[in-house]
Amino acid sequence: MNAVRQVPALLVSAPASGQGKTSFTAALARAHARRGRRVRVFKTGPDFLDPMVLERASGAPVYQLDLWMCGEADVRARLYAAASEADLILVEGVMGLFDGGTSSADLSQRFGLPVLAVIDGSAMAQTFGAVATGLARYREGLQVHGVAANRIGGAYHAKLLAGSLPPELHWFGALPRDPALALPERHLGLVAAGELADLDARLDALADAMELHAGLDLPPPVAFSAVEAMQVPRLLEGRRIAIARDDAFCFLYPANLDVLRQAGAELCWFSPLAGDALPGCDAAWLPGGYPELHLARLAERKDLHAALRAHVDAGKPLLAECGGMLSLLDALATRESDAHTMAGLLPGWAVVRERLAGLGMQSVELPEGTLRGHTFHYAHAEITQPPLVHASNPDGGPAKEAVYRRARLTASFVHLYFPSATEAALRLFLP
Repeated sequence: MNAVRQVPALLVSAPASGQGKTSFTAALARAHARRGRRVRVFKTGPDFLDPMVLERASGAPVYQLDLWMCGEADVRARLYAAASEADLILVEGVMGLFDGGTSSADLSQRFGLPVLAVIDGSAMAQTFGAVATGLARYREGLQVHGVAANRIGGAYHAKLLAGSLPPELHWFGALPRDPALALPERHLGLVAAGELADLDARLDALADAMELHAGLDLPPPVAFSAVEAMQVPRLLEGRRIAIARDDAFCFLYPANLDVLRQAGAELCWFSPLAGDALPGCDAAWLPGGYPELHLARLAERKDLHAALRAHVDAGKPLLAECGGMLSLLDALATRESDAHTMAGLLPGWAVVRERLAGLGMQSVELPEGTLRGHTFHYAHAEITQPPLVHASNPDGGPAKEAVYRRARLTASFVHLYFPSATEAALRLFLP
């Protein structure tokens, strides 16, 4: 095994959320992939929706990179593995360049990733250069490869923006303001890739615009050092895990699925929305997603509700995360809809509102071990069962989610990252 691998790499960041990071990253990924280059894309921080789009753009699974949730060794191993098979590595940042306890800038400097700063130029001219200069000079040692503009009005607007940059900042190019290039959004972020029938057309339009207005020169190569891959104990050998997957239950980290497979588990999928029965299994997992958008259909699934109750009553493990937990309450409603009956495995109800109810990294000390993850939801829940434990927030934020347990059911708003403590995660699926 070579100790160091070099491959062109770029971290796409911005001064804030909503500037166009995902659009630029997707445009670059699709455009380079169309030229026959092997592109591997990562997403900084905990996110499910952006990676779905970026996977379609690049043609390969998109993994998370976060120095706290994943840990430096996990991040280093994934980058090194990608460097062995990629012609280009792209990393989409999270929020603004310097935001968060472990920011995109921290990731850039820790691993030598040059930054492409994407700035929404729709409502500015020469001030664009001031914002770009501030990003580039705010922290000593940060390597800014170039600056790009999003949502520009035309060629003259692009000329004004480019001309405002100091000589040492490279003008990368711009994407125009065009509804055909927009990626639709809702309350948790982008609309899930599987719901967009025209997603490939949008990605191709983004790639066309990238080739026309920005170009596809490869960024400088980055050296990635070898690190020993994580060893996963074979605790789930011969065990079958049923996992819900459809538009209501779609928030799944590829790394979590890898851990289960490496532990020897057989994964079987089922769709509650399609009417699938709970497969015969040793354990089950209801991941997060959008149950609030499918209340009537989920309420109809009395057969599935009964099967889940029988599963838990038999002492079999069931992990329910965020939307998965909401589907196990007595009732779930939204601001626009009346309450609908859910599975009734946890006593209580919830309503999904317009106001954010939980956001932040989470550390959870369970009897199985301490796991890391995050929370992000708009659901306000009233659960009458006492919690097993409360998570802690490493950034000191107010979100400290409760974790509930009934027999071998574990339910919480927390989305767990299994590689943060593999053996603890695997034990959640054992009797």
